[in-house]
Amino acid sequence: MKSAELKEIQQPLKEQYKQDPEKALVTLKASSRVGEGITCKVETGKAMVKAGLHPATGGDGLSVCSGDMLLEALTACAGVTLSAVATAIDFNLKDASIHAEGDLDFRGTLSVDKEAPVGFKNIRVSFELDTDEEQEKIDTLIKLTERFCVVYQTLATGNDISVSATKT
Repeated sequence: MKSAELKEIQQPLKEQYKQDPEKALVTLKASSRVGEGITCKVETGKAMVKAGLHPATGGDGLSVCSGDMLLEALTACAGVTLSAVATAIDFNLKDASIHAEGDLDFRGTLSVDKEAPVGFKNIRVSFELDTDEEQEKIDTLIKLTERFCVVYQTLATGNDISVSATKT
């Protein structure tokens, strides 16, 4: 896709959202259902994925780990955003790989050490770009990718999460 094509597609949406900001507010949803053993079937929109315990917490390694899925969502969002930004700024991006890795201390989630954190302590994202662009333009591409990547911004800035339970 060329920059002009992307702008042509996005311009009416931008105008609509300027005129009526409420139309820009969209609620995304995800669902899952507890499965056999200690697993959960996750509806991804394209396929069912069976999530389970990570082997470091007793899982058998046959089910996907939700921590891995979080990092996968981050790389997917960063990749799509990188591609869109590159298109929008006429950046010559021949190819790119996005990698994410995060550090977990499983003592926390297994309640081995109450002081150990539950969740990722550090997450690192790296980009391998096949391009002949100058470093200044690469820096701009990455800065804009960080700015507009929904998953990155959610993780980096945090947000309010509410939890509720109902009895069926």
